[in-house]
Amino acid sequence: MGKMAENQATSDKLASLGVCMRRVAEDRDKHAFAKLFDHYAPQLRAYSLAREPGADPIADELVQEVMIRVWLKAGKYNARLSNLNTWIFTLARNCRIDLMRRSNRHANTINPTDIFSQIEDDSPGPFQQAQISRIEESIKAGLEKLPQEQFEVLTRVYLEGKSHQQISAELKLPLGTVKSRVRLAMKKLKVLVTR
Repeated sequence: MGKMAENQATSDKLASLGVCMRRVAEDRDKHAFAKLFDHYAPQLRAYSLAREPGADPIADELVQEVMIRVWLKAGKYNARLSNLNTWIFTLARNCRIDLMRRSNRHANTINPTDIFSQIEDDSPGPFQQAQISRIEESIKAGLEKLPQEQFEVLTRVYLEGKSHQQISAELKLPLGTVKSRVRLAMKKLKVLVTR
């Protein structure tokens, strides 16, 4: 019987809070809001402290933010969609996320100067530069040995950055011909450069 009486008392309390919420929504009743505040403020504070022990200022700020939202959004509360506790603690969860974002709790702690000091210089050294120069010379010599029509198409594709369609239009050639010349030129160039 004690459990039933306790459940009835909880139900009566929620009904009373629901009436207060309705008065806040409809009449902007400050006394009803004070009752809501007195009931929910300690619970909201405990909710915040359970997630961040020792964060008293954040807990107090959360209570204030949530209760301001309750006052401002009271007209949006619909008792048929959720009970008052669920609605208020959903507001609390969202407020907590907003507060954490604002207080930069998850701010990036990486120091950019540390990153830049750890980056290795990946510019080519003298040996690599010599290899690059040798490859460039080999490619240049290979390009000069290509037939003129293949050289012209490769130059436009890789040096001028034009698409096959643009080259087709410029040279008044079928698109398939342009693609074939590029493919053949690349095969020949591969053979010429690797010699």
